[in-house]
Amino acid sequence: MKPNFVICINNQGYEASLERWKVYRTMTDKPAVALDHIRVIDESDDDYLYPSDYFMAIDLPKPLAEAMAAAR
Repeated sequence: MKPNFVICINNQGYEASLERWKVYRTMTDKPAVALDHIRVIDESDDDYLYPSDYFMAIDLPKPLAEAMAAAR
């Protein structure tokens, strides 16, 4: 599966756990999507649900996406 990446554009209410303008990996989570949420993987490799509108999907060049996905 292709790694997906998003950038955080809003961290209101989650200031301690989300950094604005930081790139995060995501996991597919259909039940979360149905609730307008996204499952984000943090730097400790744990995943959490956040409102989808706090992020924008981004396309990274393949070498960069592979390097970021491998750097867990």
